[in-house]
Amino acid sequence: MSDERPRRTIRIEIAPRTLVWVLVGIAAVWLAFELWAAIVVLLVALVLVGTFDPFVAWLERRGLRRSRALALIFVVVGAGVAAILLVTVPPLLSQLSRIIGDAPVERRKIADFLSQYNWTAPLARSLREVPLDKVVADAEASLLGYGGQILSAIGYAITTLFLAIYLLADPSRAKAVVYALVPRAHHVKLSRILIELKTIVGGYMRGQVITSVAITVFTFALLSAFHVREALALAIFAGLTDVIPFVGGYLASVPAILSVSSRGTAAIVIVAIAMFVYQEFESRILVPRLYGRVLRLSPALVLLALLAGGMLEGILGALLALPIAAGLQMLVRELGVELPGEPPGGDAEAARERDAEAAHDYEQRVTGAPVAKAPEIADQVAKEHDPSIDKG
Repeated sequence: MSDERPRRTIRIEIAPRTLVWVLVGIAAVWLAFELWAAIVVLLVALVLVGTFDPFVAWLERRGLRRSRALALIFVVVGAGVAAILLVTVPPLLSQLSRIIGDAPVERRKIADFLSQYNWTAPLARSLREVPLDKVVADAEASLLGYGGQILSAIGYAITTLFLAIYLLADPSRAKAVVYALVPRAHHVKLSRILIELKTIVGGYMRGQVITSVAITVFTFALLSAFHVREALALAIFAGLTDVIPFVGGYLASVPAILSVSSRGTAAIVIVAIAMFVYQEFESRILVPRLYGRVLRLSPALVLLALLAGGMLEGILGALLALPIAAGLQMLVRELGVELPGEPPGGDAEAARERDAEAAHDYEQRVTGAPVAKAPEIADQVAKEHDPSIDKG
């Protein structure tokens, strides 16, 4: 008798459709890396659109044509930016020039103070050996080396601004193109997604304004207590840099601390501690709670999103991290993606029933209507069937 056993063959087959989707996914990832600059420009433009569109609509409701409302808003914003630059830049340049001019005297004072103690005497010797002229020259050379990158950033900024103006000037055409690419059965869901994205962007920008105003008021009050002449300019500078997550406030602290250097060591220590404590309060308490509420993100997710954005794309990544994280969470919810650990049924089943009723209602209303009316009808149906959507 033979001891041979019948061999069992295991054959793994991949369906052609699965293979196609894998190739499409790989191509999409490659294309995203190749067109990353264009994607960032589009994301920033959409943030600007979501920021200014409510103001344009408000002016339209008061009888102003959209083109004139758009021009008025950008003129006001441009004038505001110019005024802020005129208030902040000259005092900051004056302070920087004064710091460079006083650097040798200040170095001698600090070195003399450190040399009084045995355990800080080595620091005094090291400080006296620092070649200030070479440090200033190297700093100027580094700034000149960034000239090309600065010009490139300006070019991207202008492109982003004009793209945002185009989208704001004719939003109906842009929405019609998007709706034409999506099957009619999903138009109501698309409308909800676009409305939620506008809410997310608006909440994000309101949060930015609140945190910037808060640090501006705090810095102005702190420096006014020490009778700093450039208190207002330095406070506005702090508000502007505060939009940079994590490091923005600390960048604002440097000129604030240097502005009181002539008032003695006690003033320097008090301002430094006050700015540090405020930054810890803002980054650990105010930002997670504020953005977590308006963007529907948990405080832990806010911090993780900021860290991930900063590590991946630096300052720009940190700036866009919160709206992107909130947008992805909203897409997961609206598209009905079941995450691991979530119980089946419940809210998901109710959402599917709501979507079916809304799709049926939309189908009846849109039949026979002009194609350009599809976005408006979809918005009406979405707001009627979802009470959580802002009706404004």
